[in-house]
Amino acid sequence: MYQTKKLIATIVASLVIGSIGWMPSSEAASRAEIAQISVNRKGSNFKYWNKEAASYHALITYVRDITNPKSSNFIPVEDRIAVFDMDGTFLCETAPSAFGWLLLAHRTLHDSSYRASEADRQFAIGLERFLQSRDPNDAPGSTTPHLASVFSGMGEQEYGSYIRNFIETPVEGLNNLKWSGAFYLPMVEVIRYLQSNQFQVYVVSGSERQMARVMVSDPLRIPESHIIGTDMEIKATHQGEIKGENYDYRKDDSLVRGESAVRNLKMNKVTAIAREIGKQPVLAFGNSSGDTSMLNYTVNGNKHKSAAFFLLCDDMEREFGNTKKAEKSRKLADENGWITISMRDDFKTIYGDNVTRTN
Repeated sequence: MYQTKKLIATIVASLVIGSIGWMPSSEAASRAEIAQISVNRKGSNFKYWNKEAASYHALITYVRDITNPKSSNFIPVEDRIAVFDMDGTFLCETAPSAFGWLLLAHRTLHDSSYRASEADRQFAIGLERFLQSRDPNDAPGSTTPHLASVFSGMGEQEYGSYIRNFIETPVEGLNNLKWSGAFYLPMVEVIRYLQSNQFQVYVVSGSERQMARVMVSDPLRIPESHIIGTDMEIKATHQGEIKGENYDYRKDDSLVRGESAVRNLKMNKVTAIAREIGKQPVLAFGNSSGDTSMLNYTVNGNKHKSAAFFLLCDDMEREFGNTKKAEKSRKLADENGWITISMRDDFKTIYGDNVTRTN
């Protein structure tokens, strides 16, 4: 049963830092250990992929082709841009849901230092009911405005610290795993492989941007400037209701979070890529219909050889897969010419061999 407050009470001691080439023995990898995962330029030392997987061969073949100066498909370093969705693409989103949803429920209902508005409380109660029942009739709607509301007025540094504390919460339903380390290890290898081949890797997530920065930047060695997400309003402490175009930042101002948000989903992902990257990606990775626009933008009308990969949540033993959703995703990928990645068949492990389902 989903109870964020109960989970936080069971946080375990810090994980032991291992060496490069880590393979889990008692608990999942720490963030420091994840940061040490390495794949060389040739891709000869992948450890967490089934080497016979078609998706693995498609990736290796593509990268070797476009990085070969003698190939007609050679892509200059400055144009090697890869974009990744976050939740469900390289980070857990099924135990029991995406990290941002759990953060909202905790802040609203279980944080004794904060008193939420009645509207936010009622939404969070419905959210927890939905996470328990998984009944579509209980679906509460968009979490984004409520996530903005419950952190409104909080300074950016304080918010970052709040996230860093909360990611030490154990992941419900999976043994030996905290949210701080809930990365799909095979996908971490993909990111490392691309970085070794001089790709600029960007995260283009529907999750809130600063939350994604805290979660991702250090363990995946991705600069914060390369992390794009849903944007919450940022205001000066003395700004009040004055529009930003009419307000001058004062010497005694600092930055705080506002209540409005722009969701980074579907076409908004493409808009953000065009504005913030300024170039069309040549590789894209996603896992849901919210990534459709980003993947199609990558593989259509591109001056370079390009490819899109789509993860299927089809692992029912090591993860909380959804067969119906996986088949729907496979159909969507087939219709659009994307390459599918089966978590069940293509990954040797997901979080490490000692991370198992609790039931």
